[in-house]
Amino acid sequence: MPPIRVAVLAFDGVSLFHLSVPGMVLGSAQPTIDAPHYSVEYCAESPGMITSDQGLGLSVNHGLELMHTADVIIIPAWGDQSVVASATLIQTLRLADASGKLIVGLCLGAFVLGDAGLLDDKEATTHWAARDEFARRFPKVRFKPQVLYVSAGNIITSAGTVAAIDCCLHLIRQRLGADVANRTAKMLVTPPHRQGGQAQYVEHVVPQLSSETHLSEVLAWAREHLADDLSLDVLADRARMSRRTFTRRFKEATGTTVSKWLTAERVAQAQALMETTELPIECIAGQVGFGTALSLRQHFAAQLRTSPSEYRKMFCLGTVPKA
Repeated sequence: MPPIRVAVLAFDGVSLFHLSVPGMVLGSAQPTIDAPHYSVEYCAESPGMITSDQGLGLSVNHGLELMHTADVIIIPAWGDQSVVASATLIQTLRLADASGKLIVGLCLGAFVLGDAGLLDDKEATTHWAARDEFARRFPKVRFKPQVLYVSAGNIITSAGTVAAIDCCLHLIRQRLGADVANRTAKMLVTPPHRQGGQAQYVEHVVPQLSSETHLSEVLAWAREHLADDLSLDVLADRARMSRRTFTRRFKEATGTTVSKWLTAERVAQAQALMETTELPIECIAGQVGFGTALSLRQHFAAQLRTSPSEYRKMFCLGTVPKA
């Protein structure tokens, strides 16, 4: 099958890390022989030499015309969010949006998408440090300042730095499925899937206490026993903490509550099972701890804004029974 063509914008002062992430992550995807792979290329408003934020000179051969033929367009972290994108770049992005291309703004790259008006009336995020300016500049955006990444139709925005990796793994998961995304993450030695709604950062420094080892073990154990009764008492007892201490340590370590974390983990496991098995929805609901298909559907709708049956249509590579 033909490759999925990706155009990444380069410009003077571009973050060398963010410029590298799409090629590093998408280029590492290892689908089956008959599945498409990613072909990542770079473009600039004025082809030629540019200088990265690290002072390295880079030669860019393509102009913005590359975006016309690409399937996916990625805007890395914008060098200075106070500088509005050029009229030429804005027009190119608007044309790409009108044709339904997938457009991604990594970190401060969301400001460029905002300048182009692509985020109006859509959910979006950016680096937490720029949240006040982003909210002021783009009042029509349904801003979600605390999450890792947001998908809104054909537009995806991510938080800062390492969240770009999570976002690109999400792209692989969307197009090529959980197995390919997990294999890619393993090659990169990074967690295979972090839900987009996970907090960008933990507000308080997590104390380096011996109890953290127990907490890490408990989280790993819980992921393997999602079908069980994972009450707060059960988890706190396994961590050898009181309910109060466990609740506090958990929030410090994960940035969320036990209930929200368990729901996100169960939804993620349900996604993987729907992508890789032909199990009925009722069976999957039981295996991940939701109990009933109705409960699974409700949580799917709340977290992913879709139904299990529609999700299977989009992401399952094989033929499965309808939900």
